[in-house]
Amino acid sequence: MKILLTGATGYIGKRLMPILVAQGHKVICCVRDKNRFYCPVEFQKNVTVIEVDFLKLETLTAIPDAIDAAYYLIHSMSGTAANFDELESLSALNFVQRLNETEAKQVIYLSGIINDKSLSKHLSSRKKVEEILNIGTFATTTLRAGIIVGSGSASFEIIRDLVNKLPIMITPKWLNTKCQPIAIPDVLDFLSKSLLNPVTYNLSFDIGGPDILTYKEILLGFAEAKKLKRWIFTIPIMTPKLSSYWLYFVTSTSYRLASALVSSMKVEVVCSDNRINTLLNVTPMSYKQALSRALIKVDEDKVASSWKDSLVSGRFSSNMSEYLKVPKKDCYIDRRKMEILDRDFTINRIWSIGGDTGWYYGDWLWDLRGFIDKLYGGVGSRRGRTNRHDIHSGDALDFWRVLYANKEEGKLILFAEMKLPGEAWLEFKIIGNTLYQAATFRPRGIWGKLYWYSVLPFHGFIFEGMLKKLIH
Repeated sequence: MKILLTGATGYIGKRLMPILVAQGHKVICCVRDKNRFYCPVEFQKNVTVIEVDFLKLETLTAIPDAIDAAYYLIHSMSGTAANFDELESLSALNFVQRLNETEAKQVIYLSGIINDKSLSKHLSSRKKVEEILNIGTFATTTLRAGIIVGSGSASFEIIRDLVNKLPIMITPKWLNTKCQPIAIPDVLDFLSKSLLNPVTYNLSFDIGGPDILTYKEILLGFAEAKKLKRWIFTIPIMTPKLSSYWLYFVTSTSYRLASALVSSMKVEVVCSDNRINTLLNVTPMSYKQALSRALIKVDEDKVASSWKDSLVSGRFSSNMSEYLKVPKKDCYIDRRKMEILDRDFTINRIWSIGGDTGWYYGDWLWDLRGFIDKLYGGVGSRRGRTNRHDIHSGDALDFWRVLYANKEEGKLILFAEMKLPGEAWLEFKIIGNTLYQAATFRPRGIWGKLYWYSVLPFHGFIFEGMLKKLIH
């Protein structure tokens, strides 16, 4: 079967694609920018990549007519607070218009649980998208999930950050709100087993694990799994804005996403029934089991995908191809080079940079820069990296975004997502027996020029020290 997969670079899409291929399907992956899409060699024969922007109807002509089904995994939580719901509706309308012209028999949509009478703006938007999809000529299957627990999920990362960093938490009252978490393997099981399954046609289902917990119990459950003593006290005076800042400064989430999560976490997300478990013969695992699996994946450095690698985690809003060619005109450039002793050693050092490994020299200055960025509303350096020794185009890497990563070529290009009065690139490339390192900054006005000269005194020892450590 030919299956259209939207949101292919997202947290769910990256994990679903290999499952569909393993089931024998041909998968057509929709991405806004091919440069952000990484497909393992073993799947490439059965995967086609097309560039589509669902906000631009004219680009949807790239979708072939001969498809059997489609997954709709598009959300616009990265949009501004004022218009993200409009963007989600427009994307869905464009999608339906094009899918009606194809041979698709079914569309599967992953939404949020919407059983509470008072919904947040984000959950209301998900409900609206569901209504739009239901007007299509194809059968629609909607799976509604609450908190998804898995290595790399936004929920898991936020829970981990809070528990690891705060022995005592003074928290907002919404921590007493009930939810029904579900493990990522179970979400993928429901998604794959619903595919072209007539028992799911034109129906909506709530999917969740067996445990109904408060967010406070979720945090304490994680602490128990990590054998940590934690004390949590809830107070009624933390407003949504204060709560958003609390999540933003303590965890690796962006303020935009923190605000969206806070607005949704005030709403109970509990399944109204579990009939789909019987229909598809799925027995969801407990929260404790989900945590155990996720922690093992993290410890073994086998995180298949992370929310941090989606654009919602940073400030990147354009196609990466626009920034792949590092500019020279009207730029300040710090260029350095050094002869390498062992190519494999240097490549592995470059490919392990950032995250827990650090930047090899002057790490406290990198951390300070990340902290300052966070204070000014930037991404900071808490995102780390998804894998300790592997990098792909589109990945988040502390306060950088990976534009290009080719081990065989020995070339890595990073683009700064920190708040800057300009644009910055960091580039490593090996030519022959020489490692070339370049930090490029394109200033924006007088403030950009002042910024460059203010940090220039630090470049000498930071970049020189890093270059040496990459070789020795």
